[in-house]
Amino acid sequence: MVIEYIRYRVPQERLDGFEAAYERAADALRAAPQCVDYELSRCLDDPACYLLRIIWTSVDEHLGGFRGGPVFGQFFAAIKPYVQDIEEMRHYVQTSIAGPGGAAPPSLYEWAGGTDAFMKLCDAFYRLVRSDDLLAPVFAHMDPDHARYVAVWLAEVFGGPAAYTLERGGYRHMLGQHLGKAISEAQRRRWVNLMMDAADEVGLPDDPEFRAAFTSYLEWGTRLAVRNSQPDADPIRQAPVPRWGWGVAPPYQG
Repeated sequence: MVIEYIRYRVPQERLDGFEAAYERAADALRAAPQCVDYELSRCLDDPACYLLRIIWTSVDEHLGGFRGGPVFGQFFAAIKPYVQDIEEMRHYVQTSIAGPGGAAPPSLYEWAGGTDAFMKLCDAFYRLVRSDDLLAPVFAHMDPDHARYVAVWLAEVFGGPAAYTLERGGYRHMLGQHLGKAISEAQRRRWVNLMMDAADEVGLPDDPEFRAAFTSYLEWGTRLAVRNSQPDADPIRQAPVPRWGWGVAPPYQG
């Protein structure tokens, strides 16, 4: 993904119509498959200044796909009177320097109790798996460290250190564990149910907010695993480990 920033300085005589113009232009952005997200901000210190941030799937998709596509005309017609007011229009990529500040809510990882909590969760889960008639055959030959690997994966997913990416190869490695396995819907549901039983057993937080976020990842992840495990699957092979927040899904599809 790439981030486009467009900085405007709009003369006083045209300010009244600027935000309305972008309300109309936003219809085109919402319809554009190349646009991931957008936000228009107004400067408090200088109300004539605006900053538009648009996240595109790529530079090529923006410049070729969007600008050459069917909705660009609608977008450009809405903002055309303000093109002359652009001071900067450039593409940026994120760096590794990012993270929550002191006012941010705790991550799901922190709320759950850190890596130790996910280690206990997975130890309990795989103990249940070994005595389950449906899942025990699936995991009969698993690596002795399998529970730890899954715990490290979950810790990273829920906002903890990127240990799975650094030690195990990240999303691509996890994907490889499911390719060709032909996981059934019955097996998926049992996996989710036993994970929820394990969460109760080890005392993961049971407040509705945490459990809703926790369960939403289990549903998303297992449904993706089922799809990717089928013989005719053609999954995305290069993607980051998902980073799950309080009600926030990752910005890509498998």
